[in-house]
Amino acid sequence: MKQEIIDFFRHFMNEFDLPLKNPVLIFSLVLFIILLSPILLRRLNIPGIIGLIISGVIIGPHGFNILEKNSAVDLFSTIGLLYIMFIAGLELDLNEFRANRNKSLVFGLLTFIIPLAIGFPVCHYLLQYDFNASFLTASMFATHTLVAYPIVSKLGVSKNQAVAITVGGTILTDTAVLIILAVIIGKSKGSLSQEFWIRLGVSLVVFSVIMFVLIPRIAKWFFQKLQSEKHSQYIFVLSVVFFAAFLAEVAGVEAIIGAFVAGLALNKLIPHSSALMNRIEFIGNSLFIPFFLISVGMLVDVSVLLNGPMAWIIAGTLSVVALTGKWLAATFTQLVFRYSKAQRQLIFGLSGAHAAATLAVILVGYEAKILDENILNGTIILILITCIVASFATEKAAKKIIVESEDETIDLTKVNGAGNERILLPIANILNIEKLLEFSIFIKDKKSANPVSILSVVSNNDEAENNILKTRNKLEEFVKQASASETKVDIITTIDHNAASGIARISREIMADIIVLGWPRKTGFIDRLIGEKIDSILSSTDKCTFICHFEKPMVMHKKIVMAAPPLTEHEKGFELWLSKIAKLAQELSVPIQLFCNEQTKKAVDKLNKNIKLPAAINISLFNDWDDFLILSRKIHENDLFILVSARKGTASYMPVLENLPSKLVKHFSTNSRLLIYPQQNSLNNGNEGYEDLMAEPLNKGIETIQKIGKGIGNIFKKESTD
Repeated sequence: MKQEIIDFFRHFMNEFDLPLKNPVLIFSLVLFIILLSPILLRRLNIPGIIGLIISGVIIGPHGFNILEKNSAVDLFSTIGLLYIMFIAGLELDLNEFRANRNKSLVFGLLTFIIPLAIGFPVCHYLLQYDFNASFLTASMFATHTLVAYPIVSKLGVSKNQAVAITVGGTILTDTAVLIILAVIIGKSKGSLSQEFWIRLGVSLVVFSVIMFVLIPRIAKWFFQKLQSEKHSQYIFVLSVVFFAAFLAEVAGVEAIIGAFVAGLALNKLIPHSSALMNRIEFIGNSLFIPFFLISVGMLVDVSVLLNGPMAWIIAGTLSVVALTGKWLAATFTQLVFRYSKAQRQLIFGLSGAHAAATLAVILVGYEAKILDENILNGTIILILITCIVASFATEKAAKKIIVESEDETIDLTKVNGAGNERILLPIANILNIEKLLEFSIFIKDKKSANPVSILSVVSNNDEAENNILKTRNKLEEFVKQASASETKVDIITTIDHNAASGIARISREIMADIIVLGWPRKTGFIDRLIGEKIDSILSSTDKCTFICHFEKPMVMHKKIVMAAPPLTEHEKGFELWLSKIAKLAQELSVPIQLFCNEQTKKAVDKLNKNIKLPAAINISLFNDWDDFLILSRKIHENDLFILVSARKGTASYMPVLENLPSKLVKHFSTNSRLLIYPQQNSLNNGNEGYEDLMAEPLNKGIETIQKIGKGIGNIFKKESTD
C-alpha cells in the first residue's frame, strides 16, 4: 500500500516535469493565465494584453521553460492571429471606409514610406548591413500587427474614423511589405523573372474574385436558407476565414491578408449587434486571441541582451526606429486630416505594435541567410517593446476619444433619453416577432440598461389567465434569441378589452420612447366601422412608432431609401427617428438615400454636423407628393423603403399621407418597408380623466362615417389581420 502511494506521487510529480507534456495540464495553465493576468494587471492600470505577453515570456522556452513552442501552441496562436485580422475586417465601418478610402491610402503610404525611409539608411550606413538585408529590415519597420485592436473593440471605439483609416492602412502596408518580401527572396534566389510577376499578379486577381464575388453570394444563400441554424452559421464563418487564409498563401501573400479580406467579404452580412457577431467576438476574445498574445511572449528571448553590447545596440536601434517611424506617420496623418491629439495617439497605438507580419519577414529573411542572428534577436525584443508601448498608447487614446465622443453627442443623448431609452414591441402574430425583435435590437441605444419589452395583449374573457400563461411560454424562446446578442428582453402580458388600448396603456406605464409594430394586413369592412387597430394606437399614443414589414432578412438589403414630408424637421421626434435609421444603416453597412425638400435637407445637414450621424446620407430634393409613385423608379428589389408619415393635426401632416400606406403595399409589394410616425408632444394635456366626455368620440364617429364610403367597394374581400 505504501509503495502504491509512493508510485502515485511519483507519477503525479512526473506530470509537472518541465516543459509540460500533458495537453490537458497545458490547456489548464493557459486558461488560468488568460483568466488571471488581466485581472491582476487591471489593478495596476496596465492593459490586460501586456499581462498576456509578459506571461508568455515567463512560461516560454526562454523563460522558465514551462511550455515549449509545439504544434498545438502554434495552431492556436495562428488561429488567434487570423481571428484578430478577421474581426478587424468584420468590424470595419464600410460606409466610413468608403468615405475615407483616400485617407486610408494616404495613411498607408505614410506608414509604409516613412519607416522605410528612416530604416534603410540606419541599417545600411549605421549598422553596416548590405542592400538586401537593409531593405528587408527597413520594410519590417513598415509592417504592424493590430495587437491592440481588442482594446479598441472592447472600449467601443472601433467605428471611429481614425480606426477605419488605420485598419485600411494596415492591409495596404502589410500587403506591400509581404510582396516586397517575396520579391527580395526571389531576387536572392535568382528567380525574379517575368514569370514570377505574372504568376503573382494572376493569383492575386483570382483570389480577389473568389473572395469578393463568389464568397458573398454563397454566404447570402447560406444565411438565407439556414436562418434558424445559429451554430451552422458560426461554423460556416470560421470555414470561410481559414479557407481565405489558405487561398491567400496559395496566391503568394500571407494568411493574415486572407483573414482580413474574409472579414471584409462578410462585413455586410454580419451586423455588429447580431447574435452571430456576439459569438464570433466572444470566442475570439476569450480564447484564440489571448493564445496568440501568449505565443508572442514565448518568442521573446531576454537573454540575448547578455550576449554583448552589439545585441543591445541593435535591439535598441531597431525599437527606436520602429516607434519613431510609426509616430511620425501618425503625426503627419493628424496634420493632413486635422485629427485630434487623441486620434493621433490612437493611430500610433494601433499601428505601433510589431508582431505577426514583422516576425514573418524576419524569420523568412533569416532562414534565407539574408539576415543574421543579431537582427533576429533584436526584432524579438522589438516585438515585446512595441506591443507594450502600443497597448498603453491605444488604451489611453481610446478612453480620451470616448470622452470626446460623449461631448460631441450630448444633444443626441438628450434626444434618446440620456441613455434611458425604452422600446416597446407589441406582438399579435408570433410568426413575425423574430424580424421585429432583430430590428429593435439593431436600433436600440446600447447605453440604455432598459430591456426591449415584448408585449402581448390578451382579451379580457374567461380564458384570459390561461392565455397569458400560454403566451408567456411561447415568448420565452425570443428572450434567448436576444440574450445571444447580449440584449435584455422583458416579456409583458396584460389583459385588456382590445389590443390598441392595452398597447397605449402599457406604453405610458413603462414610459416607452419607441413602439415597433408589425405591418397590418388589409382589414375588413366591419373593422373599418369600428376603427382600425393601428389608427387607434397612433391616436392614443404620442410615441415614435415604427410600422415594419420585412420581406427578406435584414442583412440582404443593399440600400435604405427614405421619403420625408415637408416640415417633418419641426416634429418633436425628428432627431430620434433619423438617428435610429442612421444606426440601422450602420448596422447593415448600407447607405441612405433621402428624398425631401430644401428645408428638411438643411435640417438633416445641420443635425449631421452637430452629432455626426453614423451613416452616409445622400439627399435628393423631392416635392411632388401628389405624384409620389415616381419614386418607384429609384427603388430596387433589395432596397428597404421607408416612408415618414405624420399623425393628424401635426406640423408635417398632409391629406395625401392617408393613402400612401396602401400604395406602398400595392406598388412595393416585393420590398421591405417601414412607416414612421414621429414622436409628438404629449397628448391630452392634463385631460386624461375627461377624454370620454370630450370631442374624441365625436371625431371617431365622423372618421368612421368617412371610412364607410371608402370600404363599400371592399366588402367582399377576404381579409385578415396580423
